[in-house]
Amino acid sequence: MKRHFLYAIFLIPFFLSCAWHGEMMSDPDSIVYPALRFEPPEVQRTEFENGIILYFLEDHELPLVNLTAIARMGSFYDPPGKEGVAELTGGVMRTGGTASMTGDRLDEELDLIAGIIAVSVGKESTTLSLSVLEKDLDRGLEIFSDMLMNPVFAEEKVALAQSLEIEALKRIRDNPQRTAFREFHRLIYQGDPRGRLSSVQTIENIKREDLAAFHHRFFGPANTMIAVSGDVHSAELIKKIQTYLGKWSAAGERTKIPPPPAYPGASLDYLWKDTPQSVILTGYPAPGKTNPDYYAFEVLDFIVGSGGFRSRIFGEVRNRLGLAYSAGSFYSARPHHGIFGAYGIVKASSTVDALTAVEKILDEMRNTGAGREELEWAKKSILNNFIFSFSTPNRIVTDQMMLEYDGLPDTFLKDYKNNIEKVNFDDIRTVASRYLSEKNRVVLVLGDEKRFEKPLSSFGTFRSTGDTAGADR
Repeated sequence: MKRHFLYAIFLIPFFLSCAWHGEMMSDPDSIVYPALRFEPPEVQRTEFENGIILYFLEDHELPLVNLTAIARMGSFYDPPGKEGVAELTGGVMRTGGTASMTGDRLDEELDLIAGIIAVSVGKESTTLSLSVLEKDLDRGLEIFSDMLMNPVFAEEKVALAQSLEIEALKRIRDNPQRTAFREFHRLIYQGDPRGRLSSVQTIENIKREDLAAFHHRFFGPANTMIAVSGDVHSAELIKKIQTYLGKWSAAGERTKIPPPPAYPGASLDYLWKDTPQSVILTGYPAPGKTNPDYYAFEVLDFIVGSGGFRSRIFGEVRNRLGLAYSAGSFYSARPHHGIFGAYGIVKASSTVDALTAVEKILDEMRNTGAGREELEWAKKSILNNFIFSFSTPNRIVTDQMMLEYDGLPDTFLKDYKNNIEKVNFDDIRTVASRYLSEKNRVVLVLGDEKRFEKPLSSFGTFRSTGDTAGADR
């Protein structure tokens, strides 16, 4: 009792303080503060004789150097019947050793200098990164350049990578969300290489020679851009890049990935999965970053679902109706095309109701657009997120490099703020009407229809795509 009494005495000032300050607090949205200003730092650009383009930003706060290289190589170029070549090529570049050291020895050398090298393969590009202390930059660049230029794709590492990928594919069906999103991308990119998926069979079809040929085809100085930030001066860095990568002469195929030739049109698909929850996805083709509609669609997406708690889908489908565990939207924009999607992880019994609620929200965007308060909230939030996303020199220099990589104007980042601020009510309604059309709508439901309170036929005529996304076949 004495102890509880003492706690109460100490807490009284705290509660009084809270009560006092509570009288002074106001709605955060009503707080007036100076406009945020954003001016991206100028970065240096150098082009080497062999075609490598280097972007650089000095940062002497810490004795670190970060390097990000991007090559125009991705799963888009997987040969039919051997889907997965790009992913394996990137992975075994990192693990399979070089002409001068084994993969295990490479790991040991990195451990000695506390260096990190990572490789990530996407649909349209491959990213390679190096992080190292400034004092070990030479050794880090030596290892990184050797891996980039001279991978040997050791047979045992290829076999290991294949077995790991096959096991991962077999486990995909254990993850309903991953299965649904994987199948969704296949459906929305039908007839396009972006929609082709790897499977156990395609991975088994791949040989070591396929990886070596893929690397030879796509990895070359004219197909590679590099962004560096850190504790090194520009003249010194240029000299080091010239030393380790200047003699790289492999041609590498100069690639330019086209946008999807055409979208497949409307479809409604059902993927069976024995689960008490359902995953619903509805998607549409959307504008790319070079399209003037891009900025209005960014705002539309934020209002519809990517804005979190205050977005329409989250607020209506999850909070008010209680139909979903998680719900929202996403907008993925490339330079010349984009994909918009709305999703929900819902109770099986609420599947059709949740899907109907999402479609009602999209209909409202087409018919009435956005309200004044949510429009201003969305634009303010987007700009705050945009400005504060440039939190590190590495992010700043990499984003500047990606402007050129994507063929966007040099002023894209500087103009972004003004272009978002210009978005008005009519713009939102216009892009909603232009892109969120039922004739382009792709709907996928993953779940067990026996658990649904309403049949899928009450929403529309669905095609059955089987019980898996084909990963284990």
